[in-house]
Amino acid sequence: MKLKKAKLFLQLYWIRITIISLLAVLLVSLVVLVTVGMRAWNEVESYLKQSQLAMIPLQLYLQVIMGFIFATIYTTLWYWLMMKRGAQQFTQTAKKSIAGETLGITWNDVIGMDEAKEEALEVVNLINDRAQLQRIGGHILRGLLMLGPPGCGKTYLAKAIATEAKIPFISMSGSEFVEMFVGVGAGRIRSLFNRARTLSEFDGGCIIFIDEIDALGARRGLDAGFGGTTEHNQTLNQLLVEMDGLKEKDANIIIIGATNVPQTYLDPALLRPGRFDRKIYVDKPNLEDRCKIFEYYLKKVKYDQSDIKIDRLARITVGYSPADISNLVREAALITVRRKKELIGMQDIDAARERIALGVKRRIKLRPEERWQTAYHEAGHAIITYLLAPTQDVFKITITPRGHTGGVTWTPEREEIFIHDSNYLLNQIKICLGSYAAEQLKLKITTAGVDSDFASALGIARNMVWRWGMGKSGLLGNFDALTEYASGSRRSSPISADLQRRLDDDVQDILQACLKDVQSVLSQEEALLDRLAQELVSKEELNYDEIEAIFKEFGKSRAQ
Repeated sequence: MKLKKAKLFLQLYWIRITIISLLAVLLVSLVVLVTVGMRAWNEVESYLKQSQLAMIPLQLYLQVIMGFIFATIYTTLWYWLMMKRGAQQFTQTAKKSIAGETLGITWNDVIGMDEAKEEALEVVNLINDRAQLQRIGGHILRGLLMLGPPGCGKTYLAKAIATEAKIPFISMSGSEFVEMFVGVGAGRIRSLFNRARTLSEFDGGCIIFIDEIDALGARRGLDAGFGGTTEHNQTLNQLLVEMDGLKEKDANIIIIGATNVPQTYLDPALLRPGRFDRKIYVDKPNLEDRCKIFEYYLKKVKYDQSDIKIDRLARITVGYSPADISNLVREAALITVRRKKELIGMQDIDAARERIALGVKRRIKLRPEERWQTAYHEAGHAIITYLLAPTQDVFKITITPRGHTGGVTWTPEREEIFIHDSNYLLNQIKICLGSYAAEQLKLKITTAGVDSDFASALGIARNMVWRWGMGKSGLLGNFDALTEYASGSRRSSPISADLQRRLDDDVQDILQACLKDVQSVLSQEEALLDRLAQELVSKEELNYDEIEAIFKEFGKSRAQ
C-alpha cells in the first residue's frame, strides 16, 4: 500500500520533485567546486596565480557570449514548447482539488433539509464502507443529482458530504466546460476525470461537484450550422462516456450535480440508471427549519433578544430560502449601523424586509393627481386581497415610488401553499385586476400602471386554460407542452387555429369574470376605497396596524 501511494505521489508531483532535485544537485556541485577551487588556489605558485588573474577578463567575455547564446536557445525552445502545449492546456481544467477535511462544513452546519441530509448521509456511508455493499454484490452509486430552487443549500450540502467522507472535493460550474471551439469541453471533461481517478487511487475516493449542471446537461439537439450545438453535444457525450467508464474500474468517484431547473430540461441519457442514480430534492425551508436558520445567523450578530422573537420572524418570512434569510440578517445589521445602534431590533428587521422586497425609496415628487391615481390603484389591490385572499396579509401600502414602481401593496403569504387550486389562482387574478377596477370606478380612466398587473393576470389565466384544463369550454390537455415540443423539433404547431381561438376565448372568459367580481366588490366598498386612498395621500405609507384599524372601522374581517 505504501509503495502504491509513493507511486501515485510521484505521478502527481514529479515535476516539483525533478526541479527540487536538480536545484539540490546544482547547489551541492557549486559548493564542491568552490571548496576544491579555493584549496587548489592556495596550493599553486605565485606566477600561476598571476596568469590566472590575467585570464579573468577573457573568461568573463566568453561567459557573457555563451550566456547570450544559451538564453537565445532557451527562449526559442520555451516559446516552441508553449505554442505546442497551448492547445492541450486550453482543454485542461484549472480547478484544484480541496481536501474534504479542510472544507470544514459538517452536518451540524447544514440546517434544516432533514430529508435531504438523510439521503446524503447514506451516500457518505457508502463512500466510507464499500466493503459491506460489495459483499452482497452491489455497486456504489455514481451520480447524485440535487434539485431545488436557488439559495437553498445544494452546494453547502455537497461540501458537507465531502467533509464527512474525508475525501478530495473538486468543484466546477457547468458553464466552465462549454466554449466556442468544438472539442474544448470534451477535453476538459477528460482532464477532470483523469485527475479525479488519480486522487481516488491516492486518497481512497473523490467527489466531483458540477454546479448549474443544466448548462452542460441540457437536452441535445441538431446543429443549426454555427457549431455551438455540436460543442454542447460533444461535451455532454464525453460526460456520459466518462460516467460509464467509472463502472469498468472500481473507482470510488461520486459525481454530484446541482441545478434549479426542472429535471425534464436535462437530457434523458444523463438521468438513466447507472449515471445519476439518486436524486435529492432541496426545497425551501418550512416553519421549523426557518426558526433554526434564524437562530444560526442571529448567533453571528448582536441583537436585542427581548425585542426579536425568532418564531415570529419565521412566520413572517414564508417562502424565504436560507440565502434570503442570511441576506435579511446582513441587511438588518447594515441598517442598525446606519442608525448608530448597538443591537439589531425588530424595526431594523422590518426595514430590511421592506428594502429587500420593495426596493429603495426614490426621491421623486408626484403631482397631486398622480398621488390620487396611485392611491386608488394601491387601495384596489389592498381591498381585494383583504376580502378575497385568505392566505395573504396586507402588510404595507405605500404610494412612495420604490424601484421601478410608483407605489406598492405588499401582500406576503401567511403560510406555505404547495398546491395551487383554481380558487387560489382566481383570487390571484382578482388581486391583479383590483387596481384596474379601482381606477375605472373612481377616476373614470385607467393608467399605464396596470401593465405588470395585466401581465401577471394574463399569465395565470393562460396557464389555467392552456396547461391545467380549467377553461370554461372544458378542453383538457397541456397544450403548451405540445407547442414547446413542436418548436424544439422544428415541426409545425399541432394545434389548429380553431382550437387556439377556443383556448384564447377561455382565457378572456376567466379575465372578464374575475373583473366583474372585482368591480362588484369595489362598488359595494366604495366608502372604504375612498378612506384608504385619503389616508395614503395624507400619510404616503400605511403599515399593518393602520390598515387593520381602517378595515375594522368599516366592520370588515379577513377572508376565511
